Amino acid sequence: MVSALVVVGILVAAFVGYNIGGSSTGVAFGPAVGSRIVRKATAAALFTAFAFWGAWTVGRNVIDTMSDGIVPAAQYTPTAAVGVLFFAGFGLLLSNLYGVPASTSMTAVGAIVGLGLATGTLNAALMFTIVSAWIVAPLIGFFSGAIIGRYLYPHLDARLTFGRLQTQLVQVDRSGAVPRPRLNENASRRDLFGSVLVLAIACYMGFSAGASNAANAVAPLVGNGSITIEQGILLAVVSIGLGGFTIARRTLATVGDDITDLPILAALIVSSIGATIITVLSQLGIPASLAVSTTCCIIGLGWGRASRAATLAELATPSVEPRPEATPTTGALATPAAEEEVPPGPTVGELASGETEQQEARTESDVSVPQIGEEEFEELTAESLFDPAATARIVFLWVFTPILAVIGSYLLFSLVL
Repeated sequence: MVSALVVVGILVAAFVGYNIGGSSTGVAFGPAVGSRIVRKATAAALFTAFAFWGAWTVGRNVIDTMSDGIVPAAQYTPTAAVGVLFFAGFGLLLSNLYGVPASTSMTAVGAIVGLGLATGTLNAALMFTIVSAWIVAPLIGFFSGAIIGRYLYPHLDARLTFGRLQTQLVQVDRSGAVPRPRLNENASRRDLFGSVLVLAIACYMGFSAGASNAANAVAPLVGNGSITIEQGILLAVVSIGLGGFTIARRTLATVGDDITDLPILAALIVSSIGATIITVLSQLGIPASLAVSTTCCIIGLGWGRASRAATLAELATPSVEPRPEATPTTGALATPAAEEEVPPGPTVGELASGETEQQEARTESDVSVPQIGEEEFEELTAESLFDPAATARIVFLWVFTPILAVIGSYLLFSLVL
């Protein structure tokens, strides 16, 4: 006989997965939907499929860590499981209320840590490893972005143009007796290459999201034996998929409003780096935040792009006075990489809102890139990529919500339950 608390736990787990799907689908497939490569329903289906793949393979390691690693599985009574899942859902709710990308993994781990502290069963060595990864992963994202922004991004931006298709990439041919899919006849080879790249990275993001986030929804239930790990993965993915097909439609439609200044090339770079970091950590069984890693990569990419206004000697040698305006900031991604008046690649916001038109392919004469130290700083920082106040709010909530989860969970399990 299934107890009422187990039913409540399953419902709370489904709620957490539902919200994960609603937020993660838009982040992963926003560029693909905005550039008309796929429709919203197709994006939700692909995200669900690749999230299932990630959860069923790499995600098992994270579920093992969160269900029987941070604290022993015996600590996950039905009441404790509901309490931990409540704090994971609370973290999502708090982040959504403040418009901040949720760090569900950090909040869920924080709730488990509170349980471990209250019962004296916390695996301190494992938590040291997890917290160390939380520090190192964003740093890797930042420095990877900085190196690419300083040395590779201008060359990629000068050679790659991501336009917006006027009609869907894959269409249905109804001229025959049986409808069959076909590629957009008006799409050029450049369109096809860019579309495949955008779609592939979106699917990779879905894989990474499934690998890291499935555990956040079901690990306590797996830990107390209410469901098996296979049943947990299915519950998580079904809930994530439901969110992708429903509330994610709004996220997909408005994703550009929040990252309008981020060119689609930059979005692809940070998505690839962020997804790789999280996939590697998930393979190691370490729960980590995709949002934190990708945002730090964006900061590094913008910093590296802006730092091209000065050479390393000017930046590092006190005796050489750098140009007064050559202080690197993060506002350098949305401008042309070369001095010629070549329009930069469209931003995610322009693609999602339909404000950009198909761009002409650049010729070889268009791809000259100025040397480091020769670019004008004013051109590199024509627009600010980040609002300092908004960035401070994001970082504060990333730190505050896990701490709040630890404190709240500890008080709940030590004084109430």
